[in-house]
Amino acid sequence: MTLTPNPPDLSPELEEPAAMAIAPVIDVTDPGVIRLTGHATTVTAEALRAELVLAADSAASTSIDASELLSVGQAVLQLLIAAREDALQNDHPFDFIGASAAFSERVMGCQLAEVIGLSAGKEMSL
Repeated sequence: MTLTPNPPDLSPELEEPAAMAIAPVIDVTDPGVIRLTGHATTVTAEALRAELVLAADSAASTSIDASELLSVGQAVLQLLIAAREDALQNDHPFDFIGASAAFSERVMGCQLAEVIGLSAGKEMSL
């Protein structure tokens, strides 16, 4: 039996939109650009996994824009690490084109900057 989490309810009736977990947004013109916004949690991890696989399979490179990320959970960090490792093994360029202060602080605090591919001190809020 496979358990699949339900996607988040993104109905406009929610009173606190900042508290919502929002799925990653892929650039329709370039499947290699993945924009992470809001709160990247376990709920959004499955959607991110699908976007990372699509980027790895169909794009010349994978670029992550985390400049609008408010928080990031363990599952998302694990996916980003795994995606980068896979990209390195397959000579597929993988980089960050933006990183919010919250994302950078979490990555640095967990001592994952090198393994995730985020340069030390690379806060690139756009």
